Amino acid sequence: MFRISLEEFEGPLDLLLFFIRRDELDIYNIPISKITADFIGYIHDVRNLNLEIAAEFIYMASMLMSIKAKMLLPRPAEESGATDEFDPRTELVQRLLEYKRIKEASAALSQLGEARESLFARGFFEDFEAEVIDELDEPVNRPTLYHLMLAYKAVLDNMPRTMTRNVMDAPVTVEEQSALILSRLQERVQVSFRAVLEGVTERIILVVTFLAVLEMCKNRRIIVLVKEGYDDFWIAQRSGA
Repeated sequence: MFRISLEEFEGPLDLLLFFIRRDELDIYNIPISKITADFIGYIHDVRNLNLEIAAEFIYMASMLMSIKAKMLLPRPAEESGATDEFDPRTELVQRLLEYKRIKEASAALSQLGEARESLFARGFFEDFEAEVIDELDEPVNRPTLYHLMLAYKAVLDNMPRTMTRNVMDAPVTVEEQSALILSRLQERVQVSFRAVLEGVTERIILVVTFLAVLEMCKNRRIIVLVKEGYDDFWIAQRSGA
């Protein structure tokens, strides 16, 4: 079965609201004959397109015809002379008003969602109080990955170029270089990346050592700090690590 969703019509109440807006009708005083004729005409038009009518549209058509019949029936005169008779359109009006409120709220939420999609989150920045102070007693800053890559490239550029080798063929492992860094941190509060690589001439060892730094950062075993310039960075052991 096809569900009717032509243009903006998502259901029978949506279609009735369209007729009310189109003809500028009073929703509290719906001309039931006219709106019933429009509704039935729409159903016939859809059938002419060889589309199957959803059950809620059939139900709404029968409800409109029932309301129309009740309004055509003569009303008995009230003995008390009261004029506030029951209006058979009351239930339909209440449903239309409720649907209208929901549709307007949905449209407002959609607009808020579209506005939110045009924004870019600033992201989470960890409040960082430096656990290590440099020799000049100046606060250090938490670096970004870009800063680390600049320092890595600076050290890499200063090393003699050798033939390309696979990391798996390196004379050292990530675990060994991690242990080396931690051993240096037993001797000093902090150590620079260049100092760890002092005396190293093979670029492959630099690569493995940098991977070790990234791995220990990921495991929250060390803190990486940037000082003056971006051609080096400093490593400190995280407290409690």
